[in-house]
Amino acid sequence: MLQRSVIENILTAALAQGADFGEIYVEQTQKNTVSMINSKVETALSGEDRGAGIRLFYGNQAIYAYTNDLTEKNLIQTAKAAALAMKGNGKKQILDFTSPPKTNYNSIAKMPESISKKQKVALMKNASQAAFCYNPLISQTRVGYQDIVQEVFIANTRGVWAEDTRVRTRMTIEAIASSQTEKQSGYFGPGASMGFELFENVDMEQVAREASRMAVTMLKADLCPSKKMTVVIENGFGGVIFHEACGHGLEATAVARNASVFAGKLGQKIASSVVTAVDDGTIENAWGSANIDDEGTPTRKNLLIEKGILKSYLIDTLNGQKMGMASTGSARRESYRYAPTSRMTNTYIAPGDTKPEDIIADTEYGLYAKHMGGGSVDPATGVFNFAVLEGYMIRNGKIAEPVRGATLIGKGNEILMRIDKVGTNLKSAQGMCGSISGSIPTNVGQPMIRVSEITVGGRG
Repeated sequence: MLQRSVIENILTAALAQGADFGEIYVEQTQKNTVSMINSKVETALSGEDRGAGIRLFYGNQAIYAYTNDLTEKNLIQTAKAAALAMKGNGKKQILDFTSPPKTNYNSIAKMPESISKKQKVALMKNASQAAFCYNPLISQTRVGYQDIVQEVFIANTRGVWAEDTRVRTRMTIEAIASSQTEKQSGYFGPGASMGFELFENVDMEQVAREASRMAVTMLKADLCPSKKMTVVIENGFGGVIFHEACGHGLEATAVARNASVFAGKLGQKIASSVVTAVDDGTIENAWGSANIDDEGTPTRKNLLIEKGILKSYLIDTLNGQKMGMASTGSARRESYRYAPTSRMTNTYIAPGDTKPEDIIADTEYGLYAKHMGGGSVDPATGVFNFAVLEGYMIRNGKIAEPVRGATLIGKGNEILMRIDKVGTNLKSAQGMCGSISGSIPTNVGQPMIRVSEITVGGRG
């Protein structure tokens, strides 16, 4: 994106006041989004965003500046302004640039720009109509489409020189079922680090019907009772509980500040012995995958928990420096407007050895959370609260009547210890994760798991 001589001049200006480290991140992103309500297009937006972020370290302190003016003159001025904001003790030198080994985990068959908007809209309309036709109780559908082509370049004064192109495509579908007194919704949002070929692998009409089935089922369901009980959480987006209640607590963003319940616990038992958890940014075409992180470090597979023992945190350069630990290729950011920090990529609980049907059969009474919704967590305490989009009671080892209005409430470190069964049916789902470095695409996943006891909030 920028010539080598320009990069050298910018980094030289960044070091002029004695910074220990200088970095430039340059980005060019092309984005297309379409939203549709009841088969009618509401918005259709296309745009390009270009800019750069310059980051300096002075010991364990950092300063970050960004601009959308990519002229050499402006970038040097930005670097100088950042350097003057905090002076160091002496001028440092730029190391020779080296590029990481070339890898490509995300091959693309159909680039988004090769597909017309007409084709994209037609796919959305078909999904919307499939949702409507499922049942007369469906009163509204919302369909969203997005494709992104992001080109990034990172160079720093420690010699990193790295580039990556990220292509991501996603479609979301929400179906709303209504009665005279109640509304319930069903939602799915498949996505991948792919082009339009994603929809050769995902049948969006079937996804839409499944969203409608969920909405209609929950509309007719009884209210969930409120009590402590055994909870079986299905695979796929069920992994959002681990992501929120544990994953954020393993990010160096929190650990370096001692603001995590898992700080200082490497090598200790933090989960049941049946729990092994991984964050892997190298899974081919996965929603959260990339060839390099947003500091130019190659992504990798990080074993977080092995048979209940904490093995690793997710670490970026700055927080790793504070912790005396190396980066794990986990630095991420939404765009050049944000400084990077440690974030998850594709995070999941590894498969166990119990068949899903045996988990249900072995549960005398409890809640079966078939599909999870959103929630919140405090990383410092691990306290979480998650909605169950689709739930059923379990009675005498069988899935019984549907129930609505359930929430799961607890503390992440306690729930990890109460997982007593892990299924064989690993599956992932896609979402967007927000933190101090913006909103980024992340995969969550797990097989079916059983938690011996969780507080279930309900209206029944």
